[in-house]
Amino acid sequence: MLGYLAGSIEFSHDQGKGWRKTVRVFMEDVLGHEVYDPAEDEKKNLSDEESANFRLWKTNNFERYREVVRKIIDFDLDLIENRVDYIICCWTKQSAMGGGTPAELTLAYRKRIPVYLVTEVPFEDISGWVLSCADRVFRDFDSLKTFLASAIQPATAEKSTRTAHV
Repeated sequence: MLGYLAGSIEFSHDQGKGWRKTVRVFMEDVLGHEVYDPAEDEKKNLSDEESANFRLWKTNNFERYREVVRKIIDFDLDLIENRVDYIICCWTKQSAMGGGTPAELTLAYRKRIPVYLVTEVPFEDISGWVLSCADRVFRDFDSLKTFLASAIQPATAEKSTRTAHV
């Protein structure tokens, strides 16, 4: 089983790494699943030069920046489309500022890959599109962990129906 950790990176104060560390330990140690953490895999399929400079290129070499970000987009979406069994998404106010997380959730929805969304943001402040891509919505990570420990076996996961629960 491979779980993907989706959520804001670009606009998060810690590059989205804090919540991912805790959830990753649970997924690996309790569920026995593999985890892909895009916040930890900054290199992806990029050259050393691209990895070191692409953020700077956003303001001083936009064409080069876009070329590199497209490589990141292709890498992440290919992984979701071809290998991921489920997605855990932490939706914050910063998530709405970016485009990657909504795109990842949309692809997962289209591919019938379960999406488990954790958010403290009031529903009225979250896009209906995003909420509707989620199979289940949780208000905290403890609730998510309880659900995953009981609903997903260490070796298998069901491709569930599209219903959201709080």
